[in-house]
Amino acid sequence: MAVAALITWLVTAVGGFVLLGMWMAKGGHRTGRDSASRFRPALVFGHLLLAVAGLVVWIAYLVNDSAGLAWTAVVLLAVVAALGFTMFAIWVSQVRDGRAEVTAERHFPVAVVFGHGALAATTLVLALLAAVDA
Repeated sequence: MAVAALITWLVTAVGGFVLLGMWMAKGGHRTGRDSASRFRPALVFGHLLLAVAGLVVWIAYLVNDSAGLAWTAVVLLAVVAALGFTMFAIWVSQVRDGRAEVTAERHFPVAVVFGHGALAATTLVLALLAAVDA
């Protein structure tokens, strides 16, 4: 289960990097009056950095077989999921409002957004189950 969580985590990260690349290419990282996004850079980069930190802790758990590391990674992953769900809610509100301004995240492919979210949820469940078993 722990290795399956690692695999889904890595595949989820690929989707996340695709979305991040599109967001940055469309100017989403700009702040101020010329901002091209409703996502604040702190939200996006916080999501990214905590996800990477959690992944590093998960790998350390796999190497050391420490229940404390497993639970630390699960807590980090839960925070990452909350930040991701926040971005998802903002994105959905834009997609549903066809008259809203065109932002960087409006260019996200629906399949990538939903795939990233579904894999993230799967990763969270697998990591939680592995931590309980640790």
